[in-house]
Amino acid sequence: MADEEAKSPPQEEENQLQTETENQQSAETAAENQQSAETAAEPNTDGTAAEGGGGKEGPEGEVVGTGTESGDNKEMGTEQETKDTEKAPESEQQTAEGDQQTGEESASKPMEEEQVQDTAAVDDGKEVNKDEEKIIGNVQVGDEESGDKPDQEMKEVDESDATGAKVGTGDNQGEEPMVTDGEVANATTTTENAMVTDETGEKHEVDPHASSPQPVLPANATATVKFVLMPSGHVSTMACALSQTVHNLRDHFAGELRMPADKLVFMFDGSSIKDDMSLLDLGVGPNGAVQLEISSADPISAPIKPPKPKPEYVMPDVITVRVERENGTMESIVVEIERSNRRKPFLGGYKHRLTSVEYHHAAAQTRPKMRAESGIEKFCRDTQTVNTKNQRQQTKIETSTQMTTIGCYVANMTDRLVVPGKYTTASEHHAMILSKVIILQSYFRRWQAKRHVAKLKVDLAKRMEWERQEEIRKIKEKEDRIKKEFERRMNPRTKEDFDLLYHALEKWRQEELETINASLSGPKRKAALCHLLDQETQLIASIGRHKLEADTENKQRAIQKFLDKAASPKRWRSYDGKYIEMDTAYTTRARELRDIYNSLNMKYLTQDERLDVLLTLKHTVKEHDCKLTQEIIELIDREADLLMRGVKESNLEGLRKRISTLFLQYVKTPTFNAEAARLIKVPQDPSSLRKNIHYCQSCNSYLPSTEFQLSSNSKLVGRCRRCTKLDNDARTRQDFSHFRFMLRSLRKSEENMQDGSRIAFLLQEEDLRYLVENIWATQSALSAWTDLYDLVLVRWDKDEEWSPWNCILLTKDEAQAHARIEDIEKGYGRVFCHKIKTKHTLARNYFSRLPGMAEHIRSQANQPKPGNSIATKSVAVTKA
Repeated sequence: MADEEAKSPPQEEENQLQTETENQQSAETAAENQQSAETAAEPNTDGTAAEGGGGKEGPEGEVVGTGTESGDNKEMGTEQETKDTEKAPESEQQTAEGDQQTGEESASKPMEEEQVQDTAAVDDGKEVNKDEEKIIGNVQVGDEESGDKPDQEMKEVDESDATGAKVGTGDNQGEEPMVTDGEVANATTTTENAMVTDETGEKHEVDPHASSPQPVLPANATATVKFVLMPSGHVSTMACALSQTVHNLRDHFAGELRMPADKLVFMFDGSSIKDDMSLLDLGVGPNGAVQLEISSADPISAPIKPPKPKPEYVMPDVITVRVERENGTMESIVVEIERSNRRKPFLGGYKHRLTSVEYHHAAAQTRPKMRAESGIEKFCRDTQTVNTKNQRQQTKIETSTQMTTIGCYVANMTDRLVVPGKYTTASEHHAMILSKVIILQSYFRRWQAKRHVAKLKVDLAKRMEWERQEEIRKIKEKEDRIKKEFERRMNPRTKEDFDLLYHALEKWRQEELETINASLSGPKRKAALCHLLDQETQLIASIGRHKLEADTENKQRAIQKFLDKAASPKRWRSYDGKYIEMDTAYTTRARELRDIYNSLNMKYLTQDERLDVLLTLKHTVKEHDCKLTQEIIELIDREADLLMRGVKESNLEGLRKRISTLFLQYVKTPTFNAEAARLIKVPQDPSSLRKNIHYCQSCNSYLPSTEFQLSSNSKLVGRCRRCTKLDNDARTRQDFSHFRFMLRSLRKSEENMQDGSRIAFLLQEEDLRYLVENIWATQSALSAWTDLYDLVLVRWDKDEEWSPWNCILLTKDEAQAHARIEDIEKGYGRVFCHKIKTKHTLARNYFSRLPGMAEHIRSQANQPKPGNSIATKSVAVTKA
């Protein structure tokens, strides 16, 4: 089919003309054969009768059989014809049985149903009978006396073969080899050459059982082969050449199935096939179909595994197309697919205006016609042309003038008189150019200066606006800080808030005491001091009431924080920076207990809702039988009974508080809530209480080391944090909130440096207070600014880690400018640097007693910085 599509138009026209000529000759031959048959029925003058000078015509006028006999062989021909006539029914019966058996075999083979077999020549829906098929199948080539016009008879036989009639041999009438057009043409030519001989009077005997010669198949004939993999039943169809042997197929499938070739067994009709056999040996004709089974010689150790399906659709090599003929019958045609390796050309297309969808023209599936070589060397267009570019050019224009002459008048109304000017020398011309350039430069520089001044004005305006915004920001921050501090004094909530109140109280008392001592004396002074004491007592009582309210709120907040922390899922950070959360059985249990506790403390519930909460709580605590759970269940039953009796809610507050307290104790027990074990302060293992436990001499309590606050000059453990805070509230009343804020900022900045700084994390609020107040006098080293909220401690030498002997107290703006200084000595001067070094020496002597600093000081004391011209002496560290 691909060969027919590949034919060029001239060849198709020649074939059409040849077909029309052959049809015309066939019609003429049919008429002559009919006349010959009528003449043969009459006795000849020689006493002989012509037996079949012509042949039978098919539906299209084709000659389906030819043959002549001489007069001497008349009787023998007649007897032979009689015998053939008697044998005809038997042969027809055998042919019918063979056709029936062939139909059963073809029904058992699915692929043979798809094979296209033309069983008879069909013209206008008429079928050729069995006798005609037999005569057509036994085409015999006669000798010199075979009849008149052998060329035309052979052409008619060839045409009947080309239209799809069965061509068989005398012995094998059941076989139906497919003969192509090229083979028919070759057979026709050979027959014509053989039959163009002179007639003689010799007699020849014709063997009716002689077989016709086998047709010669083309080299590229193919057939459709369906391979069935046993025992899975996987089917693979492909087009194979008729000359392809079983050995080649075995090698191909060995690579496809990835198994040794000697393990594959090919079977046809239940019997194995030898390696040297080809598809032609199996009786497969061109464009035919056959089914082969492939099995494994060792199915246990080397079973056949069906190949994995390919992810993309692949067009098969062969497809079957059903075509409806003119008479209404459906015919199956096997079509081979040609795969083109070339890329289809882009033929343009259309674009939708609304959806912007592009529709491309489809390219042809067949390969284009190859042009014949002309023998002329050609080059592409790119090598014949030159790269063009646009370039402006000024060409000369030739002009002419017209003067008044004889026979030609030219008006002079528009003419003007040209007078030559002053001659300019080269030096004058260059001087003129220089003067013009100076004028242009002066104007340009003036424009440039104005532009620069305008830019300076814009920068000045931006600077002034920035300074104004900074002033507004500082004022707003100060107002917010004062407002926040006032709010902390009016509604204290934390320990820092109460420290601020006590510090303000002590500051007020000191001011009043100084006023009384300065203005009064004697009994009036004593009376004023007593009145001052009463006022201080009232203020302390008022602070105490605020403290009780804050403790209640902080207690509830601490309980809620404990429950939320116990119910929170496990959380960690993954490799991509995202956080992953996971709930466990313990966290789910803790979440259920938290929800029950919140529902238990919820107010303004109806009676049914309260009973529902109590019932849920009862079922939860009944899971564990102990004294605590029994007491909770007893209180739940009591409240339920009182609710059913209609008791007021105000009378049930004490009972509900007892239930809430006991359930909170239940939640904090690790036996009932496993997540509480990692949050409670009291360890579960008693042996761990013997480690890091210290005795507080003030409250006579044994507490862990985390409850004690150590300073840099401490030799003993001292008092705990609670006793220290109580002493501060009663006597000293110092506020460390400023220093705590400063220490937090210092640690944050050192952490951002990421250079392993450690000393900043060893200091406490009291150590920083001593450093700011005693070493730096609570003011900036440059501007003497005294507001602690604006002061920060930064590194003196930014290349070394922060320490009390490598720091300077500056404002925030001064700290930013200090960070940009590369050379400290050039930036501040020798006098200022010497002053700072003196303060560093004082700080080194004081903080040398800080645990962990002594070793660092010893390693750094004898290592002066390179390039530092200020002479320093090593400081000996002594124990106090």
